[in-house]
Amino acid sequence: MAFPKIGNLAPAFALPDQDGNKVSLKQFRDDKNVVLYFYPKAMTPGCTVQACGLRDSSKALAKKDTVVLGVSPDPVARLGKFIDKEQLNFTLLSDEDHAIAEKYGAWGLKKFMGREFMGILRTTFIIGKDGRLKHVMDKVKTKSHHDDVLALIDELGL
Repeated sequence: MAFPKIGNLAPAFALPDQDGNKVSLKQFRDDKNVVLYFYPKAMTPGCTVQACGLRDSSKALAKKDTVVLGVSPDPVARLGKFIDKEQLNFTLLSDEDHAIAEKYGAWGLKKFMGREFMGILRTTFIIGKDGRLKHVMDKVKTKSHHDDVLALIDELGL
């Protein structure tokens, strides 16, 4: 699956958040930059490290008019538990049928402990206030993801 083209409008979506409310990309248009990150599973070690880094960077991101949306195939109830457990201060979205992950090219073949399976490819998309895709991060390091995102937002001049 290929990533959407940089410079094009980011693929539209409307997904349920941790409270079951629909969240769409268009509600941030002309108001906020969006860090849309896909992660495999809530409450797993790597995903927790990644989420907590973003949580701790919320003030710096807010200064740059940027919101964070985390997307996983987890059910809504699990997302709420993840937010409560880690005191996350951003929105998590449930993409149980991975349709949005597929639209973004973040669903594909993975290898783990000698077996192959389809799953979420840890990927981050930076979307500008104009709704256009500004950058794709497909080599995500969970420990430094938040710093990498902030540096990239600066570099892009967002």
